[in-house]
Amino acid sequence: MAEKFEITNNIRKLRFFAGEMTQQQLAEKTGSSRQTIIAIEAGKYSPSLDLAFRIAHAFGVEIGDVFGYELK
Repeated sequence: MAEKFEITNNIRKLRFFAGEMTQQQLAEKTGSSRQTIIAIEAGKYSPSLDLAFRIAHAFGVEIGDVFGYELK
């Protein structure tokens, strides 16, 4: 039986520490939509690698500080 992995993220925490950045502000900084940010933050959508790097860049952190990969 194959193991199941889940992509996790720290977007909400990073938005808080970025002066309560809104989802809309993050969307604008990354060239995506607010709906996309909402879905990623809720764990309902996995971003493309390009968008994942743009999100990390928006916070000034490494991609591993935003996203993780957990065994479930």
